Amino acid sequence: MAAMTVTEGMDFDSLDGDDTKLFFLIGVPENSNDDHLKLLSRLSTMMMDPDFKKNLLEAPDPQSFLAVIEETEKARFGQEESKPTDEPAPAGPDSTKKSTYDLVGVTGCPTGIAHTFMAKEGLMNKAKEMGLTMKIETHGSTGIENALTPEDIAGARGVIVAADVSVEKDRFNGKPLVETKVANGINKPEELINRVLSDQAPLYKAKGEGTSTETSDQESSSMMSAFYKHLMNGVSHMLPFVVGGGILLAISFLLDDFSIDPASFGSNTPLAAFFNRTGSAAFGFMLPILAGFIAMSIADRPALAVGFVGGYLANTGGAGFLGALLAGFLAGGIILVLRKLTAPIPKTMDGIKPMLLFPVLGILAMSATMIFLLNPPLAQVNRAISQWLNNLGGSSKVLLGLLLGGMMSIDMGGPINKAAYVFGTASLAQGSSPVMAAVMVGGMVPPIALALSMILFKNKYTARDKQSIPSNIIMGLSFITEGAIPFAAADPLRVIPASVAGSAVAGMLSMIFGCSIRAPHGGIWVIGVIDNPLGYLIALVAGSAVACLLLGLLKKDLPQDQ
Repeated sequence: MAAMTVTEGMDFDSLDGDDTKLFFLIGVPENSNDDHLKLLSRLSTMMMDPDFKKNLLEAPDPQSFLAVIEETEKARFGQEESKPTDEPAPAGPDSTKKSTYDLVGVTGCPTGIAHTFMAKEGLMNKAKEMGLTMKIETHGSTGIENALTPEDIAGARGVIVAADVSVEKDRFNGKPLVETKVANGINKPEELINRVLSDQAPLYKAKGEGTSTETSDQESSSMMSAFYKHLMNGVSHMLPFVVGGGILLAISFLLDDFSIDPASFGSNTPLAAFFNRTGSAAFGFMLPILAGFIAMSIADRPALAVGFVGGYLANTGGAGFLGALLAGFLAGGIILVLRKLTAPIPKTMDGIKPMLLFPVLGILAMSATMIFLLNPPLAQVNRAISQWLNNLGGSSKVLLGLLLGGMMSIDMGGPINKAAYVFGTASLAQGSSPVMAAVMVGGMVPPIALALSMILFKNKYTARDKQSIPSNIIMGLSFITEGAIPFAAADPLRVIPASVAGSAVAGMLSMIFGCSIRAPHGGIWVIGVIDNPLGYLIALVAGSAVACLLLGLLKKDLPQDQ
């Protein structure tokens, strides 16, 4: 709505010690949900360019000021995004020339919070350094943003897919394509760009167009990497059901009166019963969603229904999380086998495969396998695990808390972190809430420890680092470990060991104090449903203090001018 320059500057925000010279007033429609966030995100990204700020401050009149914004936005985000229009795109053979992008890409991670957008920025910034234009589609927590159009893809010289979740790639048919894990988009952007522009970059062939050319790098082509990618696709879709349902279930216990009927705790009062029923409904989708989207990652949409049924049967048959995990991979395999078996069927009958043959035969095979082969032994395994967790002695609990807490900080949102979290939620589903408490407190430590370290050891951090103190405190208290990722990526040999040590101490103390939690997420904001909340706070403070002190010892002082 308005912008203003104050060339001499004013003391508006003294966090970094500099006077503020640019002000923006943003207005959005009354019913808008997140338009202001998108605008702020775009404006913040543009503000990272020193030339952009300099040109704004030196603009002689409003027209020049607006021209600087429009020109930068076009160069940074593309013509069609910076200036929306109702006019249709030009049709015909020349329409592919409309794109101004040298490269296009896709980034995505299981949670869609941090790695997705860090990989995007890493690739975009490196492309800019190399004199290339690039547009990246993100698969984040709010869905797909900045979606690639057919014109974008047609005009690009190559495609980079840096994602740990399933991405629809048939649209890239005939394009040079490099596929890798999302971490490489953060750590190896130049290598990926050079690879996709080289003559050796393979052309992607869509399914049904002959043998698909291998497009992924060594990591993603390995069996372990493929397993992780399919698993994370299931986990990323499962998490909203786990978090939403789990927290609503926790609220039902918070609102209930245990003395009325201990056997029905969580449903004794009408209000508690409402939250319990709602949370249980959402939580009940956890295993079918996990299995369904693992299957879909392996064999696309025809496997979705087969996976859902397998996850449901695992849930009702006592096979639990392990059964749903196997059901997802089994469902994907069943559909791949059915595709080969039905390949001789004439092309004219292709329509009956996904609508009739795959669901009927796939669900039948899945049901028989789960009911007669997998559910009975896996139910016994689950009962054994549950009994083991409930019978853990003092020393065993301490070691488990130490291990799980430390795992939450090794890769901060990566596969080791996710393995610990999934174990915590699986244990919670089996009735063991102390494990979830140790996992959550371990994940809360790194951002809080970094914020405390920046407050106590100011000479070890830049002014820009210190601007993140409030956000790191909030993210840490909210159980969002990813707030520490930028610091871990910049200084892994010091930040990661310190964080792991602090998280391990917090997880260990949580077990020692007998803390337990019925919610799978929420951090300090669900303290009302934590058993022994005082002990939990002590564990969090102690773990954060250990990590903070280690950071103070390990990190070097910066020169005064930094």
